[in-house]
Amino acid sequence: MKTDFTADQLARPAIADAAGILKDCVHYGFCTAVCPTYVLLRDENDAPRGRIDLIHEMLESDAAPTARTVGYIDRCLSCNSCMTTCAASVDFMHLADIARAHIEKHYRRPLADRIFRQLIARTVSDARQFRLAVRAARLARPFARLLPGRLKSLVALAPARLPPASTAIRPGVYPAEGKRTHRVALLTGCVQQALAPHLNDATIRLLTRHGCEVVVAGNIDCCGAFTLHMGHEDKAKKFARGVIGAWNAEADGDGLDAVVVNASGCGTTVKDYGRIFAHDPDIAAAASRVAGLARDVTELVSEIGLLAPENAVALKIAYHDACSLQHAQKVVEPPRALLRAAGFDVMDVPERHFCCGSAGPYNMLQPDIAEQLGRRKAGHIESTGAAAAVAGNLGCMTQIAAYSDLPVVHTVELLDWATGGPMPVALTGIELPPPAPAPVGAGASPAASDSHGIW
Repeated sequence: MKTDFTADQLARPAIADAAGILKDCVHYGFCTAVCPTYVLLRDENDAPRGRIDLIHEMLESDAAPTARTVGYIDRCLSCNSCMTTCAASVDFMHLADIARAHIEKHYRRPLADRIFRQLIARTVSDARQFRLAVRAARLARPFARLLPGRLKSLVALAPARLPPASTAIRPGVYPAEGKRTHRVALLTGCVQQALAPHLNDATIRLLTRHGCEVVVAGNIDCCGAFTLHMGHEDKAKKFARGVIGAWNAEADGDGLDAVVVNASGCGTTVKDYGRIFAHDPDIAAAASRVAGLARDVTELVSEIGLLAPENAVALKIAYHDACSLQHAQKVVEPPRALLRAAGFDVMDVPERHFCCGSAGPYNMLQPDIAEQLGRRKAGHIESTGAAAAVAGNLGCMTQIAAYSDLPVVHTVELLDWATGGPMPVALTGIELPPPAPAPVGAGASPAASDSHGIW
């Protein structure tokens, strides 16, 4: 694509980055077939190619963005399916981030929209405030039909129950079982700490069982992923600086072999810290160091080698590829291979490249489209005949559970169960198949001990 930015515009790092990305687009159009919003709405401007043209025009004009342009960019899920398909390797993920930050700085949204977006940004990135918001939503549920559209959808998304705050993982060091072979930091997450701390419990059990000493650093808030996707670049960077500082302190102290993330939406951002802070010389090196250490939990366990399963149950499971894992991080086979090695019967979901509609803040900001995608994904999952759905991202799990009657569990819950941990609570009451024989080739990694304590 030909661009015509001025020298003054190109002196701005974000515009220079965008110009380089825009030049890569040759408008082949393969992206349209895999773009969820285009498939649903059939509007060229709701496809990556159309959005690229709109972003080009918006940035080059140096004028305030129009409401029309903002609407089309807001409807992008940032699922990055287009990047997996693009023959020219256009970096749409970063172009969308630049566009959203530009909109946030130069476009004044209607008052109700501003208030709603600020409410979401402030509550979701803080575990304590999130818990308060969920309680408020539960109180509002009897009156939901009287609320305006997005508030009504927000109330519907709130879980019926919250685990006690005391169950959240506390900062500290969780020692390896037997010989320590790895020392890793774990990102416990903001929403996950409030909504599903059992996922962090399962992750710590799984990692310590496999010879990892797990560090949960104190004074860490959100990683910045959620606010970054809303265009709140400065706030996202503030969050990210906190976790980068904490993890670098650990790495400089007793060392770190990895920074482990069990929520793939967060993992994508942590792995991208080097790019996010490329123009911030005071922290660029530290950010790149953390990004280089970042691993999805399934990547690390794959590197270590999974222990032979103690509870090899040939449960038929439908594995859902979170967009942030398959399209952004390109982690596709490790989760499947681990689940099969653990004895599970892993089913691929039809149309697996398609987003479920969660997409960070998307199901709160664009509830109508999110619901269509959620129902579509749930239908495909149920068509497999699986007894349960599995995903590596809490947002996807919550979205799928809203539209499917199947139990939904995290990958780490199943791996923990198979190698000596408790059965996931979500599977309570379902009929289990007889124990399966241990998969051929499965065996204890030299990195792990023989003890299998349960936290």
